[in-house]
Amino acid sequence: MVSSDHRHRPTLKQSNKGFKSKHASKGSLKTAAKGKMGGSSHSGKNTKNLASSSKKARLNANTQKRDLKRKSVVEDMKFFSTSSGGGQVPRIVSLVPLLPSLSPRTFLANLLPSLGLPESELEEISSTITDRGTYLIRAPRFKTTLQVNLLPPLSLYPTLDAALISDYVVLLLSSVDEVQLEGEAILRSLQGQAGGVEMIACVQAPSTNPIKADTRQLIHKSLLSFTKYFFPSVPKIHSSDSPNESALLARAFCEAAPGGTKSEEGRAFIVAEGSEALRWTGSGVQGEDGVEKGRLEIIGTVRGGALSADRLVHLPGRGDFQVEAILPAPPSSLALAKRAHQSMSVDTASEPLSIPTENADDLIATNTPDLMANEQTWPTEEEMGGSEAAAESSTGEKRRTKRVPKGTSAYQAAWIFEDEDEDDEDDEDEEGDMDVSGDEHVADDSGREVYDDGEVEETEEIELDERREEAHNDLDEEQEEEQYEAYLRQREKAQRDDVMFPDEIDTPRHIPARTRFQRYRGLKSFRTSPWDPYENLPVDYAKIFQFENYGGTKKRIERDGAEEGVKAGTRVILVLKDVPRSVVDERDNALPFIVHGLLQHEHKQSVLHFVVQRNTEYTEPVKAKEPLVLCVGPRRYVIRPLYSQHVRGGGKGVNNVHKSEKFLRPGVATVATTFGPICFGKTACILLKDEGADQVAMGSFLSPDPTRIISKRIILTGHPFKVHKKTATMRYMFFNREDIDYFKSVELHTKFGKIGHIKEPLGTHGYFKAHFDAPIQQMDTVCMSLYKRQYPKWSEEFKPPPVVASGRKEEEEMDVE
Repeated sequence: MVSSDHRHRPTLKQSNKGFKSKHASKGSLKTAAKGKMGGSSHSGKNTKNLASSSKKARLNANTQKRDLKRKSVVEDMKFFSTSSGGGQVPRIVSLVPLLPSLSPRTFLANLLPSLGLPESELEEISSTITDRGTYLIRAPRFKTTLQVNLLPPLSLYPTLDAALISDYVVLLLSSVDEVQLEGEAILRSLQGQAGGVEMIACVQAPSTNPIKADTRQLIHKSLLSFTKYFFPSVPKIHSSDSPNESALLARAFCEAAPGGTKSEEGRAFIVAEGSEALRWTGSGVQGEDGVEKGRLEIIGTVRGGALSADRLVHLPGRGDFQVEAILPAPPSSLALAKRAHQSMSVDTASEPLSIPTENADDLIATNTPDLMANEQTWPTEEEMGGSEAAAESSTGEKRRTKRVPKGTSAYQAAWIFEDEDEDDEDDEDEEGDMDVSGDEHVADDSGREVYDDGEVEETEEIELDERREEAHNDLDEEQEEEQYEAYLRQREKAQRDDVMFPDEIDTPRHIPARTRFQRYRGLKSFRTSPWDPYENLPVDYAKIFQFENYGGTKKRIERDGAEEGVKAGTRVILVLKDVPRSVVDERDNALPFIVHGLLQHEHKQSVLHFVVQRNTEYTEPVKAKEPLVLCVGPRRYVIRPLYSQHVRGGGKGVNNVHKSEKFLRPGVATVATTFGPICFGKTACILLKDEGADQVAMGSFLSPDPTRIISKRIILTGHPFKVHKKTATMRYMFFNREDIDYFKSVELHTKFGKIGHIKEPLGTHGYFKAHFDAPIQQMDTVCMSLYKRQYPKWSEEFKPPPVVASGRKEEEEMDVE
């Protein structure tokens, strides 16, 4: 008997003993650790020892990083304090005005008194300063030298060139006016190109409206927020309007160690020490292109890496050139620009620092394929005639014969107007034709036309081109605007359709699908099905170069580029050969003259791939093969890129096949492919629109890989006409029986995830029976994916437009004293 006072327990609390094992799996240890470093819950009594050792490891790592950074800062400071050529290496400061109303001359004039120059030298320099130019200025107070580049306002390409070689880039802002779209485009381009260059933001106030004490903090805070949107590392806003602020700015230029003084890839560059540091000597002989070429001597200091005479050099906007010799430059005072010209007249017979060897690079960029190597026989006259007829049919040119008076040329015959209904006349009419004058005439066997009045006119048949040139008539402004808006709407619609229905196309009804899509193929698996990368390559692939082991070659070339040649910090005379005179005559003296060293093989052409990401503020559609300006390092090209998907992690996959994209999509990393000269390292790149120079995308170089297959996918869709469980009758995918037999082996899939294949055609109108791995629905859509390889197009060297002088109107006369 159970008493009434007995109560059951509310819950059954039972805990079984855990399984005991001598060895734990990696997954269980990782789960127990829960992301903690230095031990897990199974470590037991060793937890404290592991934690202490982990703390020591962190402290040791931080100490090593601190020592390495201190060492690099000391090396950078030594670089600017001494030079093997005598004197000091100048710090390069480039001033970028972001508004036409700003005055770079006033900025530099306010900065000069803080450098500690003597009064006579200060007056001399102040009297020669303009709003554009390059100036070498001593800073005796800080025992250094500055090379200040005053760039034209809102000039994109000179700004990018100067920022690439500068130690400091000064963004000159206004305290009154806001930065417009042109200035923001320059900031975005600098954001995509500037690697480790030091950015300094500076505000300038007009003399009629100086910054007041109560509004100074608010203006600086607003400008700092705007600048940090593009460059988060900018710490504060400087100014040169007052002596105290000018002294702080001069200290920032002359005492701190600037970032970006050394190139990670070991590329060297030289900046000419003024216009007097250039001398061109002609050879007196004109080349094959009719242009006289000669020797160009540049005085400057090697920066960024070692410079070797075996490697080529690049002049922005002018191309690549060979080095004749690298000579030591004599000591000279950088404060006096007049003596730089005298240093050009020294005896250059001294022992050169570097001369070309037998391993020097040449200017050959492409191979010369033998196009007749695979020819078997010479075509006969019948084949030539057939090819001409095929060419006429392929180009759409319709040829016809016309009876005209004898001696009439084809050009004159094209202007003889005739009745539009002449071709529709009955050929069986034996009574002859009636002309506009009412006279009957007949044609005899000799080709003569005999009229009823007895007059005989000899005629002949000539072949006419059906196409007629029409006079161009300009449309009204309203019609032009309407058509342009319609064109923009069409582009936007194409982009929306590509997002909603990617790769889907309609099967043409007037052309057999086996003819229209004969270059496409079906793949069992896009990621794993084999695809020979050397199959049916175009002739352009016989002109390019390919690396057998790109990774190993890249490490060797970058190591040699940093070690071989004249070391950085050496003041030299760089002698180039076969340089056209126009390089010196057509240059803008107000801009710095820059020479970039190239690594080995960087002149050879190959298939280049860049990982880019679209600019979120650029709203226009960017279609594949549309012309863009590619800025990669110091070189620029007009390209028509292909876009393809980027595999996460940068891998190639099993078959190195990547799906192409019709448009450059925002928010995802995309690979842009083009022909171009090889480059090494993770060099930053930007894509610009040629019209307006708006930034389209930014990214970095991926690899030169001609075996990367860019596959264009098209999807043919069909509609289920009758459905019976797993079998369905399909229509509207094809329109004849032969096409179904041609594509019968290609796999089918539906938008709901079913997989199937074609069983048999039905009738002659394109119906067929298909079987799937699961029952399908009537609302489902059946798809067939076909793939075709795409090939890039050749790039062209881009020559930037000349810099147009700014139309800034000064509000008042600036006082430079």
